[in-house]
Amino acid sequence: MTEMEHLDIRTVTMGISLRDCGDSSNAALCERVYRKIIRYASRLVAVTEEISAEYGISIANRRIAVTPAALVAESAIDADYVALAHALDRAAAEVGVDFLGGFSALVHKGLTRGDQLYLESLAEALASTSRLCGSINVATTRAGINMTAVARVSRVIKDLASRTADRGGLGCAKFVVFANAVEDNPFMAGAFHGIGEPEVVINIGVSGPGVVARAVAQAGDCDLSALAEIIKRVAFKITRAGELVGREAARRLDMPFGIIDLSLAPTPAVGDSVAEILEHIGLEKAGAPGSTAALALITDAVKKGGAMASGHIGGMSGAFIPVSEDSAMIEAARLGALTLEKLEAMTSVCSVGLDMVAVPGDTTEDQIAAIIADEMAIGVMNNKTTGVRIIPAPGKRVGEMVEFGGLLGSAPIMAVSRFDSSRFVRRGGRIPAPITSMRN
Repeated sequence: MTEMEHLDIRTVTMGISLRDCGDSSNAALCERVYRKIIRYASRLVAVTEEISAEYGISIANRRIAVTPAALVAESAIDADYVALAHALDRAAAEVGVDFLGGFSALVHKGLTRGDQLYLESLAEALASTSRLCGSINVATTRAGINMTAVARVSRVIKDLASRTADRGGLGCAKFVVFANAVEDNPFMAGAFHGIGEPEVVINIGVSGPGVVARAVAQAGDCDLSALAEIIKRVAFKITRAGELVGREAARRLDMPFGIIDLSLAPTPAVGDSVAEILEHIGLEKAGAPGSTAALALITDAVKKGGAMASGHIGGMSGAFIPVSEDSAMIEAARLGALTLEKLEAMTSVCSVGLDMVAVPGDTTEDQIAAIIADEMAIGVMNNKTTGVRIIPAPGKRVGEMVEFGGLLGSAPIMAVSRFDSSRFVRRGGRIPAPITSMRN
């Protein structure tokens, strides 16, 4: 599985609480944040390299997630979120991790002074750092959708794309807009260390679409019930391997083990693809009629297999469908089999949402806001986590490609509806929580 089917531990993510780093002085706050990250994470890379060598399991990424920055920095009278962003990025570089997540805010019911400063600083902060990732939660099933925040965020996304135009709008790949964000997500760009989490913790993100794809391909023409059972058994094995690595990392670092997120997270490598699983199930291309049903089968079977294997399943476990990070998904979008509207429908049953979707550079702020609002509605109404990581690629038009490199891959520019939504978006306010939220 590790050598031929691309099984790896996608990430060992250390969560670190920064709640005790607040200070009335921004300079002092930044120094306390930097020193705390160094203190806890200095051995993370070395320990994971030892475990990878001993167990023969590749660990693709080492990451850190911290308390949402907007909660930490607003204690400073002279709060400077860009300075904090640079301190976080510097700490990530010092300890050698790939990414640090948590330049984040929770605004699903409204914005504080700190949240306002955060939004004003967000584009510059992410554009001027290399390892820092951010997210914002604009909706929950309990609160509804903060449409005023959605509109603000769409302007930030356009600004961030412009500031990183020389890299295809790459800055937008480091930012996610969430509904029902989870506090223990180990995956970037949306990871942050929630306020209900312990002082420090180790969370694991496992990936195995290649393993599942091979198992489905070898299953032949069995019926869908049998196929679900096969996927469930494979997910069990993947989960056990991930928990073994996670618990060993936690033991050696002398900190608690948190959760394992067994989301099927693809890469641009051929064979390491969720879309290929859909094709092996019987669809000509991802996006063909039946794609949502097939993805529902996969997601459910993965969760059942994981639940059998571990009592510490967390994060967003299921299946990710990032367009740029999945070779078969890229091809389906390029051929027109996968449209933005069909992708949105598929997100109603998978782990997250519209992930790494590239759209024309001239897509307006209101169009982006409306796309985000639709995805937030899916999360709110279905009481699940959904997210949007959208890149309005500067200068690019429908049918062209934008290159990001590495795990981020490349993405075809997808068409956006030409019909206008601006009057709806500009109403602002909050879309109320659904009646299903009244569960007490």
